[in-house]
Amino acid sequence: MPTILYIAIGGAAGAMLRYSISAYAYRNFHGPLPWGTLAVNLIGCFAIGVLWNVFENLAHSPNTRALIFIGILGAFTTFSTFGIESFHLFRQGEIKLGILNILISNIGGIGLVAVGYFVSKYLLKVLK
Repeated sequence: MPTILYIAIGGAAGAMLRYSISAYAYRNFHGPLPWGTLAVNLIGCFAIGVLWNVFENLAHSPNTRALIFIGILGAFTTFSTFGIESFHLFRQGEIKLGILNILISNIGGIGLVAVGYFVSKYLLKVLK
């Protein structure tokens, strides 16, 4: 099967995951922050940290990498949505909330990439 089909299949799965998690967050967490997008971006950052380390240490096909990183995670994370929602917070005069959204997404996301990477590194060592 061509790589593009793996990406398409992963993209469909990632989009459905994004919708499900985002909808859950918006239904259950109320307030002015875009909780659905924050949840998806932070989960996606953690997942890419874990999976990057796993893929560095375990044999895999290029199609599997494309399926997961380009397809699933590419469709799952929502940085463009983050951008427009942050812009709207600023446009509505919610400067502090806009800054808070940017800080949580960026610092939290980068932090969770590192945590995910080191958690999977530890687990791979323990499981060997």
